[in-house]
Amino acid sequence: MLIGVAGAVGAAAVVSRRRASTSETVPYQDQAALFAAPRLEPEIIPVVSADGAELHVRAYGSPDADPIVLSHGWTCSADFWNPQVNALAEKYRVITYDQRGHGRSGIGSTPLSPDVLADDLAAVVGATVRDGRKAEIVGHSMGGMSVVAWARKYPEQVDRYAHSVLLASTGTDSLVAETTVVPLPQRFPRLPVPVGRAVLGSAMPMPASRVTTRAIKYIAMAPGSTPAEVDFCGRIVSECHPRTRGGWGAALSTLDITDGLKNLRVPTTVMVGTADRLTPPSHARRLAQLLDDADNLERLIVLRDIGHMTSVEAVADFNAEVERLRRLN
Repeated sequence: MLIGVAGAVGAAAVVSRRRASTSETVPYQDQAALFAAPRLEPEIIPVVSADGAELHVRAYGSPDADPIVLSHGWTCSADFWNPQVNALAEKYRVITYDQRGHGRSGIGSTPLSPDVLADDLAAVVGATVRDGRKAEIVGHSMGGMSVVAWARKYPEQVDRYAHSVLLASTGTDSLVAETTVVPLPQRFPRLPVPVGRAVLGSAMPMPASRVTTRAIKYIAMAPGSTPAEVDFCGRIVSECHPRTRGGWGAALSTLDITDGLKNLRVPTTVMVGTADRLTPPSHARRLAQLLDDADNLERLIVLRDIGHMTSVEAVADFNAEVERLRRLN
Protein backbone atom coordinates (compact mmCIF):
# COMPACT_ATOMS: atom_id res chain seq x y z
CA MET A 1 0.00 0.00 0.00
CA LEU A 2 2.82 2.43 0.83
CA ILE A 3 4.37 1.95 -2.60
CA GLY A 4 1.01 2.80 -4.13
CA VAL A 5 0.69 5.95 -2.06
CA ALA A 6 4.19 7.10 -2.97
CA GLY A 7 3.73 6.30 -6.64
CA ALA A 8 0.57 8.35 -6.82
CA VAL A 9 2.45 11.62 -6.51
CA GLY A 10 5.91 10.78 -7.77
CA ALA A 11 9.03 12.19 -6.19
CA ALA A 12 7.11 14.50 -3.85
CA ALA A 13 6.05 11.59 -1.65
CA VAL A 14 7.84 10.63 1.54
CA VAL A 15 7.19 7.64 3.76
CA SER A 16 8.10 8.09 7.40
CA ARG A 17 8.32 5.26 9.92
CA ARG A 18 7.02 5.30 13.45
CA ARG A 19 9.43 5.28 16.35
CA ALA A 20 9.84 1.80 17.84
CA SER A 21 8.30 0.74 21.14
CA THR A 22 7.96 4.20 22.69
CA SER A 23 5.96 2.86 25.62
CA GLU A 24 8.85 0.55 26.49
CA THR A 25 11.67 3.09 26.12
CA VAL A 26 10.18 6.34 27.48
CA PRO A 27 8.63 6.45 30.98
CA TYR A 28 5.02 7.62 31.26
CA GLN A 29 5.98 10.76 33.19
CA ASP A 30 8.46 11.80 30.49
CA GLN A 31 5.89 11.28 27.76
CA ALA A 32 3.30 13.20 29.78
CA ALA A 33 5.72 16.15 29.96
CA LEU A 34 5.37 16.49 26.17
CA PHE A 35 1.67 17.20 26.66
CA ALA A 36 1.89 19.46 29.72
CA ALA A 37 0.55 23.01 29.66
CA PRO A 38 3.01 25.33 27.89
CA ARG A 39 5.72 26.86 30.03
CA LEU A 40 5.45 30.20 28.25
CA GLU A 41 2.62 32.55 29.13
CA PRO A 42 0.50 33.30 26.05
CA GLU A 43 -0.73 36.62 24.83
CA ILE A 44 -4.52 36.39 24.70
CA ILE A 45 -5.72 38.13 21.55
CA PRO A 46 -9.41 39.05 21.33
CA VAL A 47 -10.78 38.03 17.94
CA VAL A 48 -14.33 38.45 16.67
CA SER A 49 -15.47 36.47 13.63
CA ALA A 50 -17.64 37.72 10.79
CA ASP A 51 -20.92 36.98 12.60
CA GLY A 52 -19.80 38.43 15.93
CA ALA A 53 -18.74 35.14 17.54
CA GLU A 54 -15.88 35.63 19.99
CA LEU A 55 -12.89 33.32 19.48
CA HIS A 56 -10.29 32.44 22.10
CA VAL A 57 -6.84 32.98 20.56
CA ARG A 58 -3.45 32.50 22.20
CA ALA A 59 -0.08 33.60 20.84
CA TYR A 60 3.15 32.21 22.29
CA GLY A 61 6.67 33.47 21.72
CA SER A 62 8.14 36.69 20.41
CA PRO A 63 5.90 38.87 18.22
CA ASP A 64 8.98 39.39 16.03
CA ALA A 65 9.43 35.66 15.31
CA ASP A 66 8.13 33.88 12.22
CA PRO A 67 4.45 32.98 12.78
CA ILE A 68 2.89 29.52 12.78
CA VAL A 69 -0.91 29.26 13.05
CA LEU A 70 -2.29 25.96 14.39
CA SER A 71 -5.92 24.96 13.74
CA HIS A 72 -7.18 21.98 15.76
CA GLY A 73 -9.70 19.29 14.91
CA TRP A 74 -13.24 18.27 15.78
CA THR A 75 -13.92 17.84 19.53
CA CYS A 76 -10.47 19.13 20.53
CA SER A 77 -9.25 22.55 21.70
CA ALA A 78 -6.18 24.76 21.56
CA ASP A 79 -4.70 22.54 24.30
CA PHE A 80 -4.32 19.82 21.65
CA TRP A 81 -1.29 21.75 20.39
CA ASN A 82 0.65 21.63 23.68
CA PRO A 83 3.36 19.34 22.20
CA GLN A 84 3.93 21.80 19.36
CA VAL A 85 3.82 24.93 21.54
CA ASN A 86 6.28 23.40 24.01
CA ALA A 87 8.70 22.49 21.22
CA LEU A 88 8.41 25.53 18.96
CA ALA A 89 7.35 28.65 20.86
CA GLU A 90 10.84 29.66 21.97
CA LYS A 91 11.85 29.96 18.31
CA TYR A 92 8.61 30.93 16.55
CA ARG A 93 5.44 32.94 17.16
CA VAL A 94 3.00 30.05 17.70
CA ILE A 95 -0.67 31.00 17.42
CA THR A 96 -3.45 28.67 18.53
CA TYR A 97 -7.19 29.13 18.79
CA ASP A 98 -10.26 27.28 19.99
CA GLN A 99 -12.49 26.40 17.08
CA ARG A 100 -16.01 27.80 17.31
CA GLY A 101 -17.93 26.14 20.17
CA HIS A 102 -14.80 24.39 21.42
CA GLY A 103 -12.80 25.35 24.50
CA ARG A 104 -13.38 29.00 25.34
CA SER A 105 -14.69 30.12 21.94
CA GLY A 106 -18.33 31.05 21.53
CA ILE A 107 -20.65 29.03 19.32
CA GLY A 108 -22.16 32.10 17.63
CA SER A 109 -25.54 32.26 15.94
CA THR A 110 -24.65 31.24 12.37
CA PRO A 111 -25.48 27.67 11.27
CA LEU A 112 -22.31 25.59 11.36
CA SER A 113 -20.73 25.02 7.95
CA PRO A 114 -17.39 25.02 6.12
CA ASP A 115 -17.89 28.73 5.39
CA VAL A 116 -17.97 29.38 9.13
CA LEU A 117 -14.67 27.53 9.53
CA ALA A 118 -13.28 29.76 6.77
CA ASP A 119 -14.59 32.95 8.40
CA ASP A 120 -13.10 32.02 11.77
CA LEU A 121 -9.65 31.21 10.38
CA ALA A 122 -9.75 34.40 8.32
CA ALA A 123 -10.47 36.39 11.47
CA VAL A 124 -7.66 34.68 13.40
CA VAL A 125 -5.08 35.14 10.65
CA GLY A 126 -6.09 38.76 10.05
CA ALA A 127 -5.74 39.58 13.74
CA THR A 128 -2.48 37.77 14.42
CA VAL A 129 -0.33 37.76 11.26
CA ARG A 130 0.86 41.33 11.03
CA ASP A 131 3.47 43.68 9.59
CA GLY A 132 3.53 42.08 6.16
CA ARG A 133 4.60 38.71 7.54
CA LYS A 134 3.45 35.34 6.25
CA ALA A 135 2.55 32.36 8.42
CA GLU A 136 2.80 28.64 8.11
CA ILE A 137 -0.80 27.43 8.48
CA VAL A 138 -1.15 24.00 10.11
CA GLY A 139 -4.48 22.18 10.27
CA HIS A 140 -5.30 18.83 11.84
CA SER A 141 -8.53 16.99 10.92
CA MET A 142 -11.32 19.62 11.00
CA GLY A 143 -8.52 22.16 11.31
CA GLY A 144 -7.21 21.02 7.93
CA MET A 145 -10.72 21.37 6.55
CA SER A 146 -10.72 24.90 7.97
CA VAL A 147 -7.56 25.69 5.98
CA VAL A 148 -9.02 24.37 2.72
CA ALA A 149 -12.36 26.09 3.35
CA TRP A 150 -10.44 29.33 4.03
CA ALA A 151 -8.51 28.98 0.77
CA ARG A 152 -11.78 28.28 -1.04
CA LYS A 153 -13.55 31.38 0.31
CA TYR A 154 -10.61 33.75 0.74
CA PRO A 155 -8.00 32.95 -1.95
CA GLU A 156 -6.63 36.47 -1.71
CA GLN A 157 -5.75 35.83 1.94
CA VAL A 158 -3.72 32.76 0.98
CA ASP A 159 -1.59 34.98 -1.23
CA ARG A 160 -1.32 37.65 1.47
CA TYR A 161 -0.83 35.61 4.65
CA ALA A 162 0.33 32.04 3.86
CA HIS A 163 3.97 31.03 3.70
CA SER A 164 3.24 27.27 3.63
CA VAL A 165 0.58 24.78 4.72
CA LEU A 166 0.49 21.44 6.53
CA LEU A 167 -2.71 19.39 6.18
CA ALA A 168 -2.65 16.54 8.69
CA SER A 169 -5.15 13.69 9.05
CA THR A 170 -7.80 15.47 7.05
CA GLY A 171 -10.12 15.22 4.06
CA THR A 172 -12.21 17.44 1.86
CA ASP A 173 -15.13 15.17 0.94
CA SER A 174 -16.63 11.69 1.44
CA LEU A 175 -15.90 11.63 5.17
CA VAL A 176 -18.74 9.23 5.94
CA ALA A 177 -18.28 7.06 2.88
CA GLU A 178 -14.59 6.40 3.48
CA THR A 179 -14.37 6.07 7.25
CA THR A 180 -13.26 2.70 8.57
CA VAL A 181 -14.39 3.32 12.15
CA VAL A 182 -17.40 1.07 11.60
CA PRO A 183 -16.33 -2.32 10.18
CA LEU A 184 -18.65 -3.30 7.34
CA PRO A 185 -19.18 -6.61 5.57
CA GLN A 186 -17.66 -6.84 2.10
CA ARG A 187 -21.05 -6.67 0.39
CA PHE A 188 -21.66 -3.24 2.03
CA PRO A 189 -18.37 -1.40 1.37
CA ARG A 190 -19.63 2.05 2.34
CA LEU A 191 -21.45 3.38 5.38
CA PRO A 192 -24.77 4.95 4.28
CA VAL A 193 -24.53 8.74 4.59
CA PRO A 194 -27.77 9.09 6.64
CA VAL A 195 -26.42 6.59 9.16
CA GLY A 196 -23.04 8.31 9.30
CA ARG A 197 -24.66 11.71 9.66
CA ALA A 198 -26.73 10.43 12.59
CA VAL A 199 -23.63 9.01 14.28
CA LEU A 200 -21.48 12.11 13.73
CA GLY A 201 -24.34 14.37 14.77
CA SER A 202 -25.01 12.60 18.03
CA ALA A 203 -25.01 14.85 21.10
CA MET A 204 -24.74 11.96 23.53
CA PRO A 205 -22.61 12.94 26.57
CA MET A 206 -19.11 11.44 26.72
CA PRO A 207 -18.00 11.94 30.34
CA ALA A 208 -14.42 11.08 31.21
CA SER A 209 -14.27 7.38 32.04
CA ARG A 210 -12.38 4.22 31.12
CA VAL A 211 -15.10 3.36 28.62
CA THR A 212 -14.83 6.77 26.96
CA THR A 213 -11.04 6.54 26.86
CA ARG A 214 -11.16 3.09 25.25
CA ALA A 215 -13.66 4.36 22.68
CA ILE A 216 -11.50 7.37 21.83
CA LYS A 217 -8.45 5.15 21.43
CA TYR A 218 -10.29 2.80 19.08
CA ILE A 219 -11.83 5.56 16.97
CA ALA A 220 -9.02 8.09 16.81
CA MET A 221 -5.73 6.42 17.67
CA ALA A 222 -3.56 3.49 16.66
CA PRO A 223 -3.52 0.24 18.66
CA GLY A 224 0.11 0.96 19.58
CA SER A 225 -0.55 4.44 20.99
CA THR A 226 0.90 4.90 24.46
CA PRO A 227 -1.01 5.46 27.72
CA ALA A 228 0.24 9.05 27.91
CA GLU A 229 -0.96 9.78 24.37
CA VAL A 230 -4.34 8.19 25.02
CA ASP A 231 -4.82 9.98 28.34
CA PHE A 232 -3.99 13.34 26.78
CA CYS A 233 -6.39 12.92 23.86
CA GLY A 234 -9.07 11.37 26.06
CA ARG A 235 -9.07 14.33 28.42
CA ILE A 236 -9.34 16.89 25.63
CA VAL A 237 -12.05 15.10 23.64
CA SER A 238 -14.18 14.37 26.72
CA GLU A 239 -14.17 18.11 27.55
CA CYS A 240 -15.96 18.97 24.29
CA HIS A 241 -19.59 19.96 24.84
CA PRO A 242 -21.95 17.34 23.35
CA ARG A 243 -23.88 19.97 21.37
CA THR A 244 -20.66 21.25 19.82
CA ARG A 245 -19.58 17.72 18.94
CA GLY A 246 -22.94 16.88 17.42
CA GLY A 247 -23.40 20.19 15.61
CA TRP A 248 -20.02 20.09 13.92
CA GLY A 249 -20.28 16.35 13.27
CA ALA A 250 -23.50 16.87 11.34
CA ALA A 251 -22.04 19.85 9.47
CA LEU A 252 -19.01 17.86 8.34
CA SER A 253 -20.88 14.71 7.36
CA THR A 254 -21.78 16.09 3.91
CA LEU A 255 -18.63 18.18 3.46
CA ASP A 256 -17.25 18.81 -0.05
CA ILE A 257 -14.66 21.58 -0.26
CA THR A 258 -12.27 19.88 -2.67
CA ASP A 259 -12.25 22.85 -5.04
CA GLY A 260 -10.51 24.90 -2.33
CA LEU A 261 -7.30 22.95 -2.84
CA LYS A 262 -6.56 24.75 -6.10
CA ASN A 263 -6.18 28.00 -4.13
CA LEU A 264 -3.44 26.66 -1.86
CA ARG A 265 -0.75 28.23 -4.02
CA VAL A 266 2.03 27.71 -1.47
CA PRO A 267 4.17 24.67 -0.57
CA THR A 268 1.73 22.24 1.06
CA THR A 269 2.49 19.00 2.88
CA VAL A 270 -0.13 16.30 3.38
CA MET A 271 0.35 13.95 6.34
CA VAL A 272 -1.57 10.81 7.33
CA GLY A 273 -1.18 7.74 9.52
CA THR A 274 -1.72 4.28 8.07
CA ALA A 275 -3.89 3.39 11.09
CA ASP A 276 -6.17 6.44 10.71
CA ARG A 277 -9.79 5.25 10.77
CA LEU A 278 -11.47 8.67 10.68
CA THR A 279 -9.65 10.08 7.63
CA PRO A 280 -7.85 7.06 6.17
CA PRO A 281 -5.00 7.32 3.63
CA SER A 282 -7.44 7.39 0.70
CA HIS A 283 -8.13 11.02 1.61
CA ALA A 284 -4.44 11.92 1.77
CA ARG A 285 -3.76 10.29 -1.59
CA ARG A 286 -6.54 12.31 -3.20
CA LEU A 287 -5.43 15.59 -1.62
CA ALA A 288 -1.81 14.96 -2.57
CA GLN A 289 -2.67 14.13 -6.16
CA LEU A 290 -4.76 17.28 -6.60
CA LEU A 291 -2.06 19.43 -5.03
CA ASP A 292 0.60 17.75 -7.15
CA ASP A 293 -1.43 18.36 -10.28
CA ALA A 294 -1.36 22.07 -9.40
CA ASP A 295 2.37 21.89 -8.63
CA ASN A 296 1.78 22.88 -4.98
CA LEU A 297 2.50 19.59 -3.22
CA GLU A 298 5.59 19.79 -1.03
CA ARG A 299 5.39 16.27 0.42
CA LEU A 300 3.02 13.41 1.15
CA ILE A 301 4.11 11.93 4.48
CA VAL A 302 2.70 8.55 5.47
CA LEU A 303 3.30 7.64 9.12
CA ARG A 304 3.28 3.89 9.56
CA ASP A 305 1.22 2.53 12.49
CA ILE A 306 -0.01 6.01 13.47
CA GLY A 307 -3.69 6.80 13.96
CA HIS A 308 -5.73 9.96 13.45
CA MET A 309 -3.96 12.01 16.15
CA THR A 310 -0.74 12.49 14.19
CA SER A 311 0.53 15.52 16.12
CA VAL A 312 0.21 13.57 19.38
CA GLU A 313 1.14 10.04 18.30
CA ALA A 314 4.14 11.14 16.21
CA VAL A 315 5.27 14.36 17.90
CA ALA A 316 8.85 14.27 16.61
CA ASP A 317 7.88 13.59 12.98
CA PHE A 318 5.10 16.17 13.09
CA ASN A 319 7.22 18.92 14.64
CA ALA A 320 10.10 18.22 12.28
CA GLU A 321 7.87 18.79 9.26
CA VAL A 322 6.39 21.96 10.77
CA GLU A 323 9.92 23.32 11.21
CA ARG A 324 11.08 22.17 7.79
CA LEU A 325 8.16 23.94 6.09
CA ARG A 326 8.67 27.08 8.14
CA ARG A 327 12.34 27.24 7.03
CA LEU A 328 11.50 27.10 3.31
CA ASN A 329 12.52 30.21 1.40
